[in-house]
Order: sequence, then C-alpha cells, then structure tokens
Amino acid sequence: MQVPSWLAGLACLLLGLSPARAEPAGDPQRGEQIYSRCMGCHSLQVNRTGPRHCGLIGRRAGTVPGFDYSAAMRESGLVWDQDTLDAFLAAPMDRVPGTTMTYAGIADPQQRRELIAWLATAAGQCAE
Repeated sequence: MQVPSWLAGLACLLLGLSPARAEPAGDPQRGEQIYSRCMGCHSLQVNRTGPRHCGLIGRRAGTVPGFDYSAAMRESGLVWDQDTLDAFLAAPMDRVPGTTMTYAGIADPQQRRELIAWLATAAGQCAE
C-alpha cells in the first residue's frame, strides 16, 4: 500500500522525524523484537542500569530525572531524533566518548531503523 505523501509528512511531524529520513521506514514490530536486547539495561517505564525510554524522541540526552548519567552524556548536547539515535545506536562509545553505555552498538542499519521506528511509537505512548 502506498502512503500518501501528506500522511507520511504528518507522521514525520508527529514523530519528530524529518520527511527526508522517513524512508525507508523500519518495521516497529521487528523493532520491538530488537528492543528485547536492550531490556537488560533499559525499559520504557523505569530507570534500570540505563535510563527509561518514555518520551525519548525529542528529549535532550542526559535529562531523565532520577538517572545518574555520565558527564559525557549530560554534556553531549544531543536531542534524540531519528538521526541522533541512528548514529548513537551504531556506535555509542564513538558518538558520545565517555558514555557509560558499554554496548558496542547495532551494526545493521535496517535493524537500527526498525528499533527507532518502535521507539518512536512505543516511547511516545507510555505515561511519564
């Protein structure tokens, strides 16, 4: 099914994504499966070893109340959107040297797109 361009643009606006980066979109259902790798340290609702992901899209990095971030993350100046998440998830320690997130990253660009698609959907729907 072809999505009308106005609908894709609206979805991008609502999800905080740039229309140019909206395609190729990831599959949120596959992204949810990929997120299971993250759940040892993260969840949507509560801080664990890593910060919670509720409200992730559009949030400035290092700002979840009650989570003790590294200075590198607090001072990174990043705002989480499709581009910043993609770069960070590809190589967290390269993107934010000094981060305490020791995960090596997700090398496969399609898997990153799918994870980001799921995060954009799920993290925007949970209660803060």
